[in-house]
Amino acid sequence: MDPITDSPPDDLSVETIQANLSTQVFGRAAHFYRQIGSTNAELKRLAGQGAPEGVLLLADEQLAGRGRFDRAWYAPPGSSLLTSLLFRPQFLPPSLAQQLTMLCSLAMAGAIEAETGLSIGLKWPNDLVFGNRKLAGVLTEVSLVGDRLDWAVVGVGLNVNLDFSNSSAQVTPVEGATSLQMIVGRPVSRLNLLRAYLAGVERQYEALRAGDSPHQAWAARLVTLTQPVIVSAPGLTFEGIAERVSEDGSLWVRRDNGRLEPVSAGEVTLRT
Repeated sequence: MDPITDSPPDDLSVETIQANLSTQVFGRAAHFYRQIGSTNAELKRLAGQGAPEGVLLLADEQLAGRGRFDRAWYAPPGSSLLTSLLFRPQFLPPSLAQQLTMLCSLAMAGAIEAETGLSIGLKWPNDLVFGNRKLAGVLTEVSLVGDRLDWAVVGVGLNVNLDFSNSSAQVTPVEGATSLQMIVGRPVSRLNLLRAYLAGVERQYEALRAGDSPHQAWAARLVTLTQPVIVSAPGLTFEGIAERVSEDGSLWVRRDNGRLEPVSAGEVTLRT
């Protein structure tokens, strides 16, 4: 599969992206595909071949996109912003790899707010939401060499100009998916969103390298905190109140029996 060079709808191409790019690293090397199975899968392949930090992989349509628990991510042509970025964060302990998810989530939330004026929240551990509706998902995958991070690929799938009411998308009611166009009532520029996102990622990544964790800003946006939740983990389901999150991204839930339980993996849904 070869990357394309001509401009698809919304004027997304390597040339248009890089024309006014403010970053020094992220997005300076880029690959664009009209159609691909998964941007994360392809960038992981490139990472294994030695691709440098900052490589951007972008697609106009994704056929085998997935989120957590291998859930399908519906993304027809021209509708979504489908990106994967390559990090080589050898300064970051593997236990804090979730901070890459945090900073990318914050960067995309900031980009959306700059372009639309919407107030964007985050749902633990990796969703961007407006109200109680899902706009985007973030998927981070890492590779270790011994006890250090070799590389990390962070993929973001954002619903931009997608109208679920007029599509055949199989979106479950629990997901409650929406798009920017459905919220603001007009098409939104994917190109502007992408440029702002890359600038935000680079700014926050340099801050992380300098020792400034994104944890506090990420926690401040979490709509999950202080809410009654249901936790579904392997072999365990319980209810409680989501109280706080730690630097490694773990969610601490006060169970109904009073015990404070850390949750690092599993499904957390708001309890109505």
